[in-house]
Amino acid sequence: MSQQTQPQTTLPAADAAQRRLVQVLFVGVFMAALDAAIVGPVLPALRAAFGIDNRTAGLLSTVFSLSSMCSTALMAYFSDRHGRRPVYLVSVALFAIGSLCIAAAPSFDLLLLSRAIQGIGAGGIAPVASAVIGDVFTAERRGRVLGLIGATHGMAFVLGPPLATVLTSTVGWRWLFLVNIPVALVVLWMGSRSLPGQRRDAVPGPVDAAGITLTLSFLLCLVLGISRLPDSATGMLLWPWFLAASGVLLAALVAIEKRQAHALIPMTLFANRQLAFVYLLTLGVGFSMGGIVFLTTIATLAYGVSVEHAGLALLPLVLCSMVGSMAAGRLLNRLGARNMVIFGFGLLTLGYLQSAVPQTGLSAFVVASVLVGIGLGVVVSGALRAIAIDEAPPTLRGTAQGLINIFNAVGTLLAVTCISAIADFEGGGLTGFSHAYLAMALSMLVMLCIAFGLKRKSSAPVAA
Repeated sequence: MSQQTQPQTTLPAADAAQRRLVQVLFVGVFMAALDAAIVGPVLPALRAAFGIDNRTAGLLSTVFSLSSMCSTALMAYFSDRHGRRPVYLVSVALFAIGSLCIAAAPSFDLLLLSRAIQGIGAGGIAPVASAVIGDVFTAERRGRVLGLIGATHGMAFVLGPPLATVLTSTVGWRWLFLVNIPVALVVLWMGSRSLPGQRRDAVPGPVDAAGITLTLSFLLCLVLGISRLPDSATGMLLWPWFLAASGVLLAALVAIEKRQAHALIPMTLFANRQLAFVYLLTLGVGFSMGGIVFLTTIATLAYGVSVEHAGLALLPLVLCSMVGSMAAGRLLNRLGARNMVIFGFGLLTLGYLQSAVPQTGLSAFVVASVLVGIGLGVVVSGALRAIAIDEAPPTLRGTAQGLINIFNAVGTLLAVTCISAIADFEGGGLTGFSHAYLAMALSMLVMLCIAFGLKRKSSAPVAA
């Protein structure tokens, strides 16, 4: 009798614990994603509050991207060394502190500093959450949870702009960041009770100080070179020098990390062919995300959509991305990660190719947006993260997931820079954007070909 009743009492308890864990991870990731979605609508209020121009206001996004990208490498590294719970809770706490400082900032300089603190916290939330999913959930349940986490970005971009508009017009823009405080406190309280504790399997080795220094310097030069921020600030041609410096730093980083016993970025991850494909494809995912930025410009130039309503042209894309991500997560175990990635990049190729032909009319543009939205939802749903979970050693899962975030962010920056450069080279009109999105479609086709190099079935997960 006791043997029959034991599973009935323990399994529901385990399911309840996993549900609480999913809630903690989802709310934390959604909080960070929502904050990224509300910055665009709140920029006019910030310009009026601090008397700044558009270029200066754009520093908010650049500072956040740079700080979160650098933080991702560090937080993932320390989560592998000291456990998921402390790093996840520290990341959420830093995000809350940054939000509070933004709401109280008396000047734009302090606002930028606060935004950097917030970015440091945000950089650790998503990769550590993905590593926790790999540690705790079975392969059968992992796809659905990763799909839910992947859908947070679509949800954030659906709810973020209207929420930002309502709060800014009623109680003021500072409340957009103050609302993060109670949410973060709930996540901290629930996370301290439900996140897996610190592992004591082995004493962590020495910290890779050289790797940390070179990685942060490399990312700084890379972001400044891609974004051309120093050129805008000084009026000088500096971006080639920053990109050259990033190349030198990358070579030095590879040489040093090969000899490190406890490297910040273990080169053994790239020696795994499947992980190398995952990181290349993640770069393509980021590239596809960056391509969304200028679709509203095509809507205004080709179809006469007003600037005020241009954001509505992306609503089908965002909704389809959210639905596609959740559906792909449910189908991941049935169809396999390889098939999901191939399907997603196939849709992205078709969608961006259609976007490059504006003469077909507004209806075709909407169809292209739907294809891009579903394709993007599929590739961010968790298929690539699931492969990284299966292929990376359990002791390096946090680092493997952090690299996905870094490659994603770099791809997004590259896409924005490349599309704007191609469009500006041809006068900044519709013809230039058509050629830019033709190049975007070709890049998605390359990613589609790379996706065929993935295994038909990923290797059996190693028990954590």
